[in-house]
Amino acid sequence: MLWLFQPMKTKPSLLLFATLLSVSFLSSRAEVRLPNVISSHAVLQRNRPIHIWGWASPGETVTVRFHGQSRAATADDLGKWSLWLAPESAGGPYNLTAQGSGGAPVTLTDILVGDVWLASGQSNMEMPLNGFPGSAVVKNGAQEIAKANLPQVRLLRLEKKSSLYPQTDVSATWTECTPQTAAEFSAVAYFFGREINQREHVPIGLIDSTWGGTPVEAWISMDTIGSNAGMMPVFSYWAQFTDDLADRDLELAREKRQDEAAAQAGQPKPKHPWHPDGISWQPAGLYNGMIAPLVPYTIQGVIWYQGETNSNPVRAPYYARFFRALISDWRTHWQEGNFPFLYVQISNFYSPNEDWGMVRDAQRRTLSVANTAMAVTLDIGDRDNVHPADKQTVGSRLALAARALVYGEPQLEYSGPLFRTATVEGPAMRVWFDHAKDGLAVHGPQPEGFELAGEDGKFVPATAKIDGQTVVVEASGVKHPTAVRYGWASYTTANLFNKEGLPASTFTSVEKPD
Repeated sequence: MLWLFQPMKTKPSLLLFATLLSVSFLSSRAEVRLPNVISSHAVLQRNRPIHIWGWASPGETVTVRFHGQSRAATADDLGKWSLWLAPESAGGPYNLTAQGSGGAPVTLTDILVGDVWLASGQSNMEMPLNGFPGSAVVKNGAQEIAKANLPQVRLLRLEKKSSLYPQTDVSATWTECTPQTAAEFSAVAYFFGREINQREHVPIGLIDSTWGGTPVEAWISMDTIGSNAGMMPVFSYWAQFTDDLADRDLELAREKRQDEAAAQAGQPKPKHPWHPDGISWQPAGLYNGMIAPLVPYTIQGVIWYQGETNSNPVRAPYYARFFRALISDWRTHWQEGNFPFLYVQISNFYSPNEDWGMVRDAQRRTLSVANTAMAVTLDIGDRDNVHPADKQTVGSRLALAARALVYGEPQLEYSGPLFRTATVEGPAMRVWFDHAKDGLAVHGPQPEGFELAGEDGKFVPATAKIDGQTVVVEASGVKHPTAVRYGWASYTTANLFNKEGLPASTFTSVEKPD
């Protein structure tokens, strides 16, 4: 009859099983997680609704508390949750907590509210304060690093990542701006952020999302590339590029043998062509890996420095189209309207087999896009180094544009002379400029860098003289001029400025299809 008591004997076992099952269920619940772009030391964008998002167990309620605000959201069936806090004025530091149903809170500390600027592009934006060892330095870099203690400036430096599909998080987190963190951070972005912080007296968050030697199409989403017939050359470029990769290992082996032979002969190493990293040129790859994870994060605007890689004669004619597509693409994904997009015109560098003039002119023509501005750098280039040392001036000129367009100084002159139109006057052409209301100036005995074309369409060097807000251009042998251009060579002695000391942009009067 002992079997009659068996059910009673199993009750403790059933209770233990149920308890263990409950504990197992609770422990399997995902912890509330925030993306790394929302971390301690971050800057949240002021005067805009603040987006907070993350992951938790499906169906879990997550409560976020920040500076007296409290909002809750429920994770969807994928475990994703999202909520918005009311706008905040500049200030801090504050704490932010995110807590799930009954779990321990995730607490972030030292959060500031201010302005967030995204810095992106290729190597001249990537170049850190400590330079590129062995190839390029920042002017007065050591001194700049030593004084880079800026508690109201915060830095987020993304690791390089290309992806086939949009990523949802990054590995980096925010840091305070110290000599140690600033040394590895974009010099242009640092100088820009430092000036804005010191002038506007608000916290500044800088995001460094850069990769040297990359084309513009790697930074555009596939949504835009795939839906715009005008972007189809991107796939042609990529097909040719991947075909060229087939012999990459053999080419590198050959170059190594050449280097070894030169060393044995006591001769300097021969020069080899630059070999780009294949993965970083993938269309949309850098957008997916280094921009998409940032899109949910509210920003003030973008500073951009890129274009050298698109100066190849095959790619250059499409740069205006691609660059405009990038600006539209980012604004569409961020859904913040036409946020400020400030960019640097590529500089002076001797590269005779590439169309730097065409790219610079494409960047000038992109100013037709709303709420954009361009920092011209023809006067601070380096003939023999694609990475000029003077990054302070670049950052300062971007800050000028931000002060005029964003920070309430509309009377501030922030641009050098920009081509408006050209009229024919007998054997000469008169060039009219915007951003020259106080007149023009030349740094040197006479204006240089001007060329005229006659009825045959061929440009030849020309002489020029300043006449108030205009420049009159003539060339011997050109009796009936049809076009004028300026600063077109990859390395140019162009030296026209406005009275505020800002350089004129490369231009051509020839109409260009976009």
